[in-house]
Amino acid sequence: MSRVKVKDLEFELSIPEEKLLAAVEKVAEQMNKDLEGKNPLMVCVLNGSFMFASDLMKRLTIPCEISFVKLSSYSGTGSTGKVKELIGLNENIEGRTVVLLEDIVDTGLTIINTVEQVKQMGPADVKVATMLFKPDACKRDVTLDYVGMDIPNDFIVGYGLDYDGYGRNLKDIYTVVE
Repeated sequence: MSRVKVKDLEFELSIPEEKLLAAVEKVAEQMNKDLEGKNPLMVCVLNGSFMFASDLMKRLTIPCEISFVKLSSYSGTGSTGKVKELIGLNENIEGRTVVLLEDIVDTGLTIINTVEQVKQMGPADVKVATMLFKPDACKRDVTLDYVGMDIPNDFIVGYGLDYDGYGRNLKDIYTVVE
């Protein structure tokens, strides 16, 4: 599909599934090298990163575990500027390497808040992997250890990303048509 309608907005294809999976493969290869022997805990930030986390986990060859946290900072097409923790991390991460798996880093607010919360739990190291990064939207100084791809500062849906809860199921990524 070259165009889709999600709720009241039109979107056009911007990143096909094949390109997304190639980016995931690149991230997995780097993680397999960097995290060898570290027994990392992958922490999938829900809801958006579930597709990225699933595809990534299938490509990791290192021993690792996965857990999930649910955070929210969006409403409609824009950030609310506030991060709410909805479901927390239940594992003991003291002394472990933790890798936060994000779908997208744009303003940087969510990931900075999440890293700070995780650091308070005493891990040996906290790393950040994001499928997508919007450098032009980033308002904070963020450290991203693994980035699938940089993208423009456009509103997108698909591959786990949504518009008011809809569009996450699309296998490709679509950009809003202005």
